Amino acid sequence: MGADSARAEDTQAWMRRAREDLRAGRTMLDAKPPLLGPAAFHSQQAAEKALKAFLTWHDAPFRRTHDLGELGRQCTGLDDSLEETCRRADELTVYAWIFRYPGDAEGPPERSISRCA
Repeated sequence: MGADSARAEDTQAWMRRAREDLRAGRTMLDAKPPLLGPAAFHSQQAAEKALKAFLTWHDAPFRRTHDLGELGRQCTGLDDSLEETCRRADELTVYAWIFRYPGDAEGPPERSISRCA
C-alpha cells in the first residue's frame, strides 16, 4: 500500500469514528429525557475527530489533544476558509471533560447542545 493509500485509509478511519460520535450524540438528544452531558461529549468528540481527519488528509502531524482551538488553528493554517467553522468548534472543547465525572457541573443547557449535535 502506498503512502497516499495509507493516508486515505487513516483519514477515512477518523471520519468513521467522527460519524459514530455524531450518531451517538444525536441518539442521546433523542432520549426521553435527553442525555445532555453525554451528547455534549460526543459532539466534541465528533468535531475533534473530523479536524484530525482533515489534518491526516493533509499529512499534518498533530499532538494528542482534545483542544479544538489548537486543532482548528492548524486546520485554518492549511485552509483559511475554515476559520469560522473552527472558531465555532472551539466552543465545544470544554465538553471533552466537564460533564464526565461525578462532582462536575450538572450538564449543559439544552439550547447549547441542540445546535452542536
